[in-house]
Amino acid sequence: MPETILEESDQSLLEKLRLVQGRFLTNAAALLFHPEPERFVGGAYLKIGYFESNAELHYQDEVCGGLIAQVNQTIEILKAKYLRAWISYEGVQRIETWPLPMPALREALLNAVVHKDYASGIPIQISVYQDRLMIWNPGELPPDWTIEKLLGKHASIPFNPDVANIFFRAGMIESWGRGIERIIEACREAGTPEPEAVCESTGLWMTFRFLPEHQGATEKKASQQVSQEKLGEKLGEKLGENRRAIISGMVNDPNISVVALAKRLGISRTAVENNIKWLKEKGYIERIGPAKGGHWQVVP
Repeated sequence: MPETILEESDQSLLEKLRLVQGRFLTNAAALLFHPEPERFVGGAYLKIGYFESNAELHYQDEVCGGLIAQVNQTIEILKAKYLRAWISYEGVQRIETWPLPMPALREALLNAVVHKDYASGIPIQISVYQDRLMIWNPGELPPDWTIEKLLGKHASIPFNPDVANIFFRAGMIESWGRGIERIIEACREAGTPEPEAVCESTGLWMTFRFLPEHQGATEKKASQQVSQEKLGEKLGEKLGENRRAIISGMVNDPNISVVALAKRLGISRTAVENNIKWLKEKGYIERIGPAKGGHWQVVP
C-alpha cells in the first residue's frame, strides 16, 4: 500500500480494511490490534510448554497481545528459552543452525493464527520436546479436504478471511494457499525432516522433528532454563517486588534491555538502572560479555 494511506484517520483505515460494521469494530479488529484481545474473544493467545514427556511439563509461557505481535513474540521466546542453535564455522564466519528452519516455523505459526477457530475459546498450543516441536491449532480443514490435499497444491481458503487480509496487507503472508508448500521447501533447503500434519476432530497438529545433533542441545537448554528459574525464585524470596521482577525478566530473557525492563515493570529507566546496580553490587546478577551483545546471568 502507498505510504500516503498512513495520513488517513484510523477510522478511515479500519473501514477500508473491512474491520467496522456500522458504529462498531469487528471481532477481527479486536483480535488484531487490541492489547488484550482475550477480553473480547476467549483463548486469543498462545501457550508454549517444554515437556520431558507427555506427562511431565518443565516450564511454560503465554503469549498475549494483538495477533500480529503474537507471531514475532512467540518466535523470540522460542529462540531465547526453548531452542538452541547448533554453531558451526565457514572460515571466520559463524553459522547458527536451529533445530528447525525459522522460516518454516514462522510460516506454521502464521498459518495457525490465520486459520484458527477463534469461537473455540482455546489457545494455540506449542509443545517442545527434546526431539521435536509440535503446534496444535484448534481449527478445521475446509469441507471435503484431506491432509493429502492440504499438503498438495490448493486454493487459498482462510478460515478467518478478515484476519488473513490484514496479515496479507502487512506483507506477512501470501494469498495463494502456498503456506504449507513454503514450510516444506524451507525444511528441504535446511536438510531437516519435512513436517508431519495430523487432522483430528478437535484441531490440526503440525510436528517438526529435530536432527539428532540438535536434540542434546535442546535438552541442555531446557535443563539450564529450569535451574535458572528455580534460582530466580529462590533469590526472589529475599528481594523486593521490583527486584524480583527484574530477576524474573532476566531469567526469561538474558538479553533483555533496561528499556524493556522499565516498560514491563511500569517504572522509570533510572529506577531500573539503580536496582540493577544494587543487584550487581550484592552479587545477585552479573553481566556476561560487553554492554552491547552481552547478556545477564543470575549468580548461583
